[in-house]
Amino acid sequence: DDDDEDEEKKERKAKIPVVEGQLAAAQQLLNARAQAFLAINENLENAKAREAEASGGDEAGAQSQMAKKMCQSKLWNAGDYQAYLLSITEYRHAADVKGYLNLIGEGNGAIRTKVMGADSSEVDKKKRSRRFDRTFYRTCASEGLRNVCYKFVIPPFRAGVILEDNLTTAAGFSFDKTLPGEGSNDPARWVPPTVPSTPQEFAGDLVGSGELVLLSEVMGRVGDSLDSLQEHPELQDPLRGCRYVAAMELAYEPRVRRHLRRIYRNNCKLTTRPTSKGKSSIDAFHEYHGLHLLREKAAKEHFPMDEEEQERRKTGLSPEEQKKVDEEAENQEHQSCTQYLRILKAERSGDIKVNVHLPMTNPNADGNKWYEQEDEYWNKRDNQDLSCLTNELEKVYFPLNGDTDEWNGERRKILNLALTQFLLPQFEVELRRDLREAAVKKGAEEAADTLCKMAMEGPLRPTYMITENRFLVPTGDLKIVGFCLSTDNKEASYFAAVTERGELGDHLAIPGGTRVDGDKMREKVIHFLLVNRPAAIVVGTGGGVESRSVARKIGEIIAEATDRWKKRLTQREDEDDDDYYERLDAERQMYNAGREDDDEEEEDWNCNVDLVDDNISQLFGRSVRGKKEFPDMAVNLKIATSIARHAKDPLAELTYAWSVASDAGVFGTEMLYMNVHPLQQILPKTMLLRQYERVLCRAVAQVGVDFNAACNQSHLQGLLTFVPGLGPRKAASIKQSLVRIGGLIDSRKALLSKRLLGPVVYNNAVAFLRICQTEDHSKDLHPLDDTRLHPDVYHRNNWAQKIAIDALEMGENLNASSSDREDMQNTALRNIMKDSRKEIQRLFDATKKEWEAAYGPTFNVPAWDPRLNVPAEAWRDKVEELDLEAFAGILEEQGNGRWYSHLQMIKWEFRLPFQDPRTPMEPLSGDKLFRLLTGESDQTICPGKEVVGKITATTDFGARVKLEGNVPAFVPLRNLDDDHVESAEDFVTPGDVVRAIVTTVKKDHMCVDLSLRKEDLNKLPSSWDRPPTLPELDSKFDREAAQKIERDKQKEREERLAAMRLTTDKDAMDVDGKSKRRGKVMKRACAHPAFRNTLEYGVVDRELREAGDAMLGEALIRPSKSDADRLAVHWVVRPGVVQCIEVVEVDKETDASIGRILKIKDEEYGSIDEILGRYIAPLNDRVEEVMNHRKYIDKLENDVDVYLEQQKQKTSGPVYNLCWDEKWPGIVSLRYITNKTVRHHHITLTPDGFQWNENNKEQYKNLDRLLNAFKLNPQGVIKSSSGAPPPAGERNNRPRRWDAPRAAPPAPPVPPTGPPPQGWGNAPNENRWAAPTKPAPPVGPPAFAYGAAPLPPPRPPPGPPPSSRHYRPY
Repeated sequence: DDDDEDEEKKERKAKIPVVEGQLAAAQQLLNARAQAFLAINENLENAKAREAEASGGDEAGAQSQMAKKMCQSKLWNAGDYQAYLLSITEYRHAADVKGYLNLIGEGNGAIRTKVMGADSSEVDKKKRSRRFDRTFYRTCASEGLRNVCYKFVIPPFRAGVILEDNLTTAAGFSFDKTLPGEGSNDPARWVPPTVPSTPQEFAGDLVGSGELVLLSEVMGRVGDSLDSLQEHPELQDPLRGCRYVAAMELAYEPRVRRHLRRIYRNNCKLTTRPTSKGKSSIDAFHEYHGLHLLREKAAKEHFPMDEEEQERRKTGLSPEEQKKVDEEAENQEHQSCTQYLRILKAERSGDIKVNVHLPMTNPNADGNKWYEQEDEYWNKRDNQDLSCLTNELEKVYFPLNGDTDEWNGERRKILNLALTQFLLPQFEVELRRDLREAAVKKGAEEAADTLCKMAMEGPLRPTYMITENRFLVPTGDLKIVGFCLSTDNKEASYFAAVTERGELGDHLAIPGGTRVDGDKMREKVIHFLLVNRPAAIVVGTGGGVESRSVARKIGEIIAEATDRWKKRLTQREDEDDDDYYERLDAERQMYNAGREDDDEEEEDWNCNVDLVDDNISQLFGRSVRGKKEFPDMAVNLKIATSIARHAKDPLAELTYAWSVASDAGVFGTEMLYMNVHPLQQILPKTMLLRQYERVLCRAVAQVGVDFNAACNQSHLQGLLTFVPGLGPRKAASIKQSLVRIGGLIDSRKALLSKRLLGPVVYNNAVAFLRICQTEDHSKDLHPLDDTRLHPDVYHRNNWAQKIAIDALEMGENLNASSSDREDMQNTALRNIMKDSRKEIQRLFDATKKEWEAAYGPTFNVPAWDPRLNVPAEAWRDKVEELDLEAFAGILEEQGNGRWYSHLQMIKWEFRLPFQDPRTPMEPLSGDKLFRLLTGESDQTICPGKEVVGKITATTDFGARVKLEGNVPAFVPLRNLDDDHVESAEDFVTPGDVVRAIVTTVKKDHMCVDLSLRKEDLNKLPSSWDRPPTLPELDSKFDREAAQKIERDKQKEREERLAAMRLTTDKDAMDVDGKSKRRGKVMKRACAHPAFRNTLEYGVVDRELREAGDAMLGEALIRPSKSDADRLAVHWVVRPGVVQCIEVVEVDKETDASIGRILKIKDEEYGSIDEILGRYIAPLNDRVEEVMNHRKYIDKLENDVDVYLEQQKQKTSGPVYNLCWDEKWPGIVSLRYITNKTVRHHHITLTPDGFQWNENNKEQYKNLDRLLNAFKLNPQGVIKSSSGAPPPAGERNNRPRRWDAPRAAPPAPPVPPTGPPPQGWGNAPNENRWAAPTKPAPPVGPPAFAYGAAPLPPPRPPPGPPPSSRHYRPY
């Protein structure tokens, strides 16, 4: 023991000198601080004395001091900046000038306040517009540091002039340059000033004279402590404030910003990296593959080519080559903008991170794992090469004859500060904004182009008209039957027969689960078709792959029906004459019911079946306009009706979809739900609707509108909305006015005479309105009222009539009455139009004959277009004989203006009056048909992609498989195993679920070939050929890094396959050869994108936390750590809150496999997708309903209680509101006051609705019903139970005011024995980890919020209501 004490004494003695040295150093530091403090006070007093002596207390001295500090001549030249403003053309450049003036104004205001003083009211008023990030600048400027800094650096506006001339002129800057207002030419103005002394001596002299205030004084006024000054010696530099002022004013100078911005954009790079979520989900077949590993791609490729670069590339090229250069540049810009739009989508989903930076100084330092660097590495300016900017600035900022290294170091610090603190952060923000705006603009244009193609698709031409030319045999108004196939066996499918006018005439229901070609149903369908005799039957693709097989069956029924119709007049062998005539009378009465004519014997009926896209029709069936037009009809019947209407006129259905306004009064919002563009969800809705509106306006203007039909039929009224000069309100007013006067007009003149349109609107809109001849008109209409000609050329001026009369050489009787003259003119118009139609037939026959003589019978009859395929010299109609150009010259000489284009239009309207410019609807086939029926594309299913399917049958040639989405697939015998295969039954049996690799996609056959060979399963995804329809991989895409990530994934995959082989291990078999379970907790052999193969709770929660709002509403699944037969679902309820839900696995083959049945409480699910679709997705809807409810308040429980108490003071009745429970994720707290005390109930969200209170098992479909039940009985159905005491606020047994007897307060259940649930904080606005300790609420698992889960299979009947047990985390 004594030896130990001696050792301690020796150690203490050894420490004594060290401690004494530290005390001495501390004493010296204190003495130095005291001396510095005394020196600062002395200098400050001297400076104040000199300032007071210089100013003399008068205003003139203050003005002189203020002018000296402002340095007006060094910051601004009015004439120069006026000339600069006149020369710029971009708004951004003008904004730079404004920003520079605001900065100078703030500095001058601070100087004025410092020197002159200001009223407190004026100071408070100006503070509102001040920027907080300029506080230090205002402080430095007020201390006169401007005047100091420009003694050794060039003023900012002169630096901008020099920089501009150096970069924009070939000769560079000339020192003889003189600015407006400068008398003599002094080259010294353009040279940075030099100081003979060192920076330390220079600063010391100025401090001694009082002109430069020490930084410690300035920093003390802006809040920095002396301790911080001691910790950071650079803060004690007296020139630091001068450098800050110079750097900030240089960074805001307009010319400097303009040209440095251009240099920055030309050199800036774009780098993308996958997040942890992206690494696990993005493979060679993912939507974002090729976007997640872009390394230093030039940002300038996303913008139009610079004019200088464009001229450089075109130098020495021919006009054709120059045009090709322009097309390549435009194509590159288009591809880059589309790529960045996809990058924005990937960034929003949390799969990738995007960094904008200058080239890295050492790009190869990190090898192939550069993508694992954190954001700090990419954002740090020291890692970026700034030489492209600093080189140009140093040419301006450094003296021509050189200077000392110390002064150049000071200037270099200014440039570095200006770049890193002011310019580069702002340039990056601007660049990101411009990249997004350019990408969004291009995406909106692409969406508009797609919608234009949809709008310019013409009516469906039946098969029997395909061989005819539409210019000779117009399609006309046909009867169409639409068919909607139900995807739910509980709902019926429907045939809907639409008349020539688009009205629903008849329909036939096919009960759910009934085959359309069944014996009884087949006869009903044939009878339905014989009664309506449509020109075509169109089947919607919304039924999926089954729609194709049903269309084939309907085709067989059509063949039988048309055969019966053709043989109806033929007497059968088993009929005598009486039976024959009796049958004819019965059929004539049956099939001709409601028809005025009885000449059906001569009627020839042809019909065919086609598949059509029912995207718009599905919207109609579930929209407000569908309920308004057909309030009592089934959804599928409304869809079938819209399918038939869409086949008759696609443009009318599009405009009909636009015609419904949202609650905010915005038209067209329904069109946002159409699948127009794959990236439309990230495009601004306002911009998208504006583009859609323009497209529909152009389409309607080209096609024209039948005025009477559009006013009398609701589904055509949308066309009137887009007539130029009209709009939704004018269109609705016109329809109401036409109904009041009888519902029909017979001329364009009547639009004015009956005051349907005003003169201005009439002049703008009349040329696009058609007055078509129908059976409802009692007289012949004017032949030109159904043309594109404006009434000015045939009513006011009669030039069309003159052309017709002169072409026919009829001559005009001047003595005839006005009515006779009008009849003669109309006759001439009809005759000239008839002559032109005959000429079109002659030209068609001549062209066809000439073609067949040269190439045989290969003439494409439907594609022939007289406007494109006939040269002008080939026309021989009478109107072609007139010299319209000479006639136009005469009109111009008479002072009537230039009308030659109108005269040419008259000629073509004689030939093709209001010819529909749309191409007929083409039958679906190939990629489009495959996408519509299966929901798959080259992006989602292609060779090499891993899929999951169920064996449906085995044949001699292989095994049939049904993939997710009911996509049919086939595994040939050779692909069942690596070795030779004799029979498919040796490897698979019907009902097996297999994981296979796609080898071939046969889109024409609606089938996919698969492989189960290990060789194919072990291939890297990138080794498969990429489909040519997908976007090409960028040249800056790092393929090596992608392959490395793939190899890492392959290792994990092999581990899962090894786990799956446990089923064949000898140790896993019992004595009977059956699989034996060990009950061991282990990872699962599952590759579902939402599955995370980790047993740790924190790993999944960390991934959800890093993804942020991108995972809002999503769910991830992992194996349970506590039980081999359980899974854990981590569900993001709302921002910062995660709920853990327990899933029980049933019927497991091995510990490493997923159970065939997954149970949440008493409800069973067949797969993970079914859980996401049937459980999580409905809970999302519940959360959204809560957060959008009128009684929901987004506040903490205590804040809601305070709000309720305030509301209670204003009313005598009870008050209540909803908020989220702070301790139990996903539980809604219903808080209410009846007297004085705030009480609450827990509301649990379930897939079927809402529940409240422990013993109330009733499911409420919506919150309003629950709240109604609550108001009838605020206490709920409550029973006493032993256990913990009741919650606070529910122990008072005083009677309530809401007419319900008070029940005993509930006792919450015993807390779960497992670890407590965890979440992302306990409040919506907190972002911390917390573990709740409150006992579980009385009802089951919470509900879910936003987000979209994969579409589930058809939902089975709802099971029993969930129990009240709360899930525990595990």
